[in-house]
Amino acid sequence: MPGTLHTPDVAAEDTALLDATVAAVREAGAALRGRFGDVVRYGTRDELMRALAANDDTALDILRPRLTQARPDAGWVEEELDGGALPAGEWWVVDPAEGNVNHLHALPEWAVTATLVRDNQPVLTAVHLPLTGETYTALRGAGAHLDGRPLHVSPTEDLALGIVATSQARPDEDDEVVRRVGSSITAMLSDALVVRTAVPATLHLVNVAAGRIDAFWQFAGARADLLPGALLVTEAGGRISDAEGRPWTPLSEGFLAAAPGVHAQAVATLSR
Repeated sequence: MPGTLHTPDVAAEDTALLDATVAAVREAGAALRGRFGDVVRYGTRDELMRALAANDDTALDILRPRLTQARPDAGWVEEELDGGALPAGEWWVVDPAEGNVNHLHALPEWAVTATLVRDNQPVLTAVHLPLTGETYTALRGAGAHLDGRPLHVSPTEDLALGIVATSQARPDEDDEVVRRVGSSITAMLSDALVVRTAVPATLHLVNVAAGRIDAFWQFAGARADLLPGALLVTEAGGRISDAEGRPWTPLSEGFLAAAPGVHAQAVATLSR
């Protein structure tokens, strides 16, 4: 069972743990990069699932032993599409191939992520983009960084001048979520400068943290695609809430990450 932390020097230990996490996601990313190239063809849902699983297993064979060695008492979240709160203690929330379907289609938008969650709060995360070699990191209370350079969210204060983005949380969403996604995109097309829609969520969230885009929202969602970016955006000075502006938790039905100057405007748009 996952344990709780009982060390007097949490900051120093977490800094060393982040270094180990970065090494793990980079090694797993190199393995997935070796599998990247031609479009993987599939004719049935079963063939698709086997192809996705092959990528996941390639990365997990590296991530699981490395991260377990780094934090032996932490629990392990088996399913990256799971949502909701976790039991108390420490847990590794890992997406071995975030944007896996893009990888299969020879599209460049995919990553490897690993986040340590302590009592349902993300405390450190590493997001590695193997095709560019970039690694985004965040440590609670110590800021967000891209390859060691500090990240800061956008100073934009007018949503009408902003680039915003959304993502599909998972395949086969129920009809209510699909309708809500559609109406939110329509509202944002009226209020924002440009709306981007693509998977995966994490790659939009690193762009919010880096100040490249001004807001990201999503309805429903899984821990693995929101927790890394939530910590990165928060540590880069952004605001996290649900779509109605209330405090976000893994139990929330909506998620919004935005630069402070446009957060309230984004909430107003999504609440229409």
